[in-house]
Formats: sequence, C-alpha cells, structure tokens
Amino acid sequence: MFFMKSFKEMVAGYSRFRSGDWEEQRQRWEQLKDGQSPQVMVIACSDSRVDPAQIFDVDPGEIFVVRNVAALVPPFETTPGRHGVSAALEFAVQFLKVREVVVMGHGMCGGCKAALTQDLHGTKPGEGGFVAHWIDMLDSTRDPIAKTLGTTGREAERAMELAAVKVSLANLRTFPCVQEKEASGELDLRGAYFAISDGLLHLLDEDSGEFAPA
Repeated sequence: MFFMKSFKEMVAGYSRFRSGDWEEQRQRWEQLKDGQSPQVMVIACSDSRVDPAQIFDVDPGEIFVVRNVAALVPPFETTPGRHGVSAALEFAVQFLKVREVVVMGHGMCGGCKAALTQDLHGTKPGEGGFVAHWIDMLDSTRDPIAKTLGTTGREAERAMELAAVKVSLANLRTFPCVQEKEASGELDLRGAYFAISDGLLHLLDEDSGEFAPA
C-alpha cells in the first residue's frame, strides 16, 4: 500500500529537487527567468493521479497547464464572476500564443462519476453547490449515456469520461479567440484520455469521434 506524503515530507522533497533536478537544469531555469513560451496548453483534471508534466515527460516551461474538476472548459460567457479557466485560456491563446490546446480526460474520474449520478438520487455533491454547478456542464451528455449504459459501472463511467473531453472541445470553440486562430490555422485543438488502469494515453480522432491509443 502506498502512503501519501505530508507537507513536511514534501518540503524534504523540495530539498532533493533543489540539489538535484534544479541544479542539473540550472541553464534552463536561467532561461526561464526571461519568461515562458510554451507551444502547448494542457487542460487536465485536478486528480492527484494524472499530472500532465509526468505523463508527457516534459521539462519546466514546456507546457502551460490548467487543472480543474473533470478537466472541463465552460462555454464563452461574459457574465459577472470569476472565470478562472476562461482567463487562463485567454492568456495562453492571446498572450503566450500557444499553438495547440489539449483537453486531457482520464479514467476513474470522480467528477465524471458524480456528473453521471448527481441528480438521479436526489443528492448533489458539495455543500456549497460549487461542484454541482461545475459538473452540470455534462448534463446534456448524461441522459443518452444513462439510457444506454445505466449510471453505474466502468462502461458508463468511461463513456462519460470520454464524452466530457468532447464537451470541453466544443466549449473551447465558443471562444472568439479560439474560433479565429483555429480558422486561420494558428491553433489546433486536441482531445486526449489517460487510462489510469493501464497507463495508456488515447487520442481523439475528431473526424470519427473515436479515441485510439497513442
């Protein structure tokens, strides 16, 4: 059984990083003092098991990452509120001028599982309603999945996890800056799915709508 680290143990890990990786990549860190210029933005889940930097084996400064519950992107809107994902997307596309945006879902996703069941048993996840309001972006995909596969079991959950990637890609395309840059060929959108159970990365072919191992 694996034991999770405390913050005290993480600080000890920082000491190892400072004398190890940081020292070994000193020249790279020196270059990064002048700014960042990643070519790829990755939108991933906050789940502790799916770190994009680890999965893609990248160095510091190579990817611009946003993580949230279920790797969701809300549709473009200008209503009052704190739009964290939208702000990060705007910054990446308009200021950093990334060339690709990758939405990466994953297996065993708690957010997608909650979206599949949240309204079916008279309960909503979270006391403040924040989680429920966030994952209701998947409401339109839940009913078709529930009708054909039910609301429990890995087959239904995986269908929701894959559908969530497509929902986020569709929502990305509601942003004017994304529409403009994708149309001009300056930006590519990609869907991906990391299966925790076997460590395989799957990529979405948007023409067929299917995911296949990378």
